[in-house]
Parts: sequence; structure tokens; C-alpha cells
Amino acid sequence: MTSTIDLNADMGEGVGAWTIGDGVDASLLPLISTANIAAGFHAGDPTTMVTTLRDAARHGIAVGVHPGFNDLIGFGRRHIDASPDELVNDVLYQLGALRELATREGLALHHLKLHGALFMHGARDEAFAQALCAALARVAPGLPIYCLAGTALDRAAAERGLTRVHEFYADREYDDQGGIVFVRRVARLDPAQVARKVLRACREGVVDTTTGRQVNVSFQSVCIHSDTPGALDLAKAVRAALDEAGIDVKAYEA
Repeated sequence: MTSTIDLNADMGEGVGAWTIGDGVDASLLPLISTANIAAGFHAGDPTTMVTTLRDAARHGIAVGVHPGFNDLIGFGRRHIDASPDELVNDVLYQLGALRELATREGLALHHLKLHGALFMHGARDEAFAQALCAALARVAPGLPIYCLAGTALDRAAAERGLTRVHEFYADREYDDQGGIVFVRRVARLDPAQVARKVLRACREGVVDTTTGRQVNVSFQSVCIHSDTPGALDLAKAVRAALDEAGIDVKAYEA
């Protein structure tokens, strides 16, 4: 059983006066160890980004950039057919925006984690994964990449010597290949059941799939999406279960 785990959540996923999900960022921050901050393409605007950076800093939470497809209307959960170069440019644009704002606040970015449909694209598209990791090796070689173990992005990062942080998804289903089942809308989940799922994964390294099979999972971080209905209750249940099991929640250290 692991003795330490990172607990991450997506933050700042609103635009101006509009927020995505239940608007629980402030309540989630004391429960997690790292925040993935939207950087303007699927959600987020400069002021929201700065507010989120400052809120995270007050709680001692590590901050990472959360780039997505250029898709505010679809919240970055719709696939956009674009070349690897164009998508890499979009990712670097978002990285640069948040990194500059973080620098002004005296903060260093902890990681990069792709959002939604772009995350899934990076998991399976070799050309994009290779192009992205080649670019990150030049502009941010020390920035860990959050990803699913065994995916195209994981392999490309390993080839470039980039640090990878493998994730487990508390509020997503798994298929028989150990991948997550991508959905645009998630139903409300039972907090106790999700907590048991996470604890079992931490203790035994396994998760049940949608067909009832059991697959192995390897990870250093657990993700709870802030826009999942009832996200705060899920986070509270997961954090309580980890604390009770004696598993220390803290940001991943490369």
C-alpha cells in the first residue's frame, strides 16, 4: 500500500461571472494537494487565473497549468481536428499565460495536465504526444506531466526524459484496457463508493471496470474533477478515507 498520495482537482473553470459546476473551488482547496488551473481556452480568464493562484497559495497548494482545446462553448470536451503543431502552439500559449501570472505572484508551476478531450487526444495520438513532449523538453524540461500510465503521452514523455505523474480517476469509470471512459456529463456519484474505490486502488493497485473485470492501475496522484456533480462531497469522503487509512496527502515531489 502506498503511504503518500497526491490529490488533485481542476480549478478556475469559469469565465468572468460564470462558473462551471457547483462553484466549490474555495471549499475544495483545503482537501487537495495540487490544483490544475484552467488557462483560458476551455475555461478561465486572466483575473480568474490570478484569483485561483492566490487562493491556492494561501492554502499551500501546488499549482499546475490545465490547457485544453480552444473550446469555451463545449468546455473543452469536444474534439477539435487540428494538426499537432497547432495544438502544441495552443498548449504553449496557455502554459505561458499562467506561468507569467504565477511568476508575478512568486509561484512556480508544479505540473502540466491536459484537459478533457485534449487529454484523451494526447493519450492516443502519437504524433501530438511526440510533438508536445519535444516542445516541453525545450521550454519547460523540469515540468512534470500528469497523464494516464501506458498512454502515448506517457511513452513520449519517457522517451524525452520528462517527469510523468500517473493519475487515478476517482470520478470516472475504467474500461478493460485500463483506460478511462470519456464522458461529457457525469452523473452524481455515491461518495462512500468513490472513497472505497480510491482506497482499494491505493492499497491493492486495482480497479473494477465497466464490465466487472479487475485491472491493475499504477499512479501517484488521484484526480477529482471539480465540475462533477457533488464534487465537494466526493473530495471530503476521499480525503477522510485516505486520512483514516494513514495515507499522507501531499503534492508529488519529482
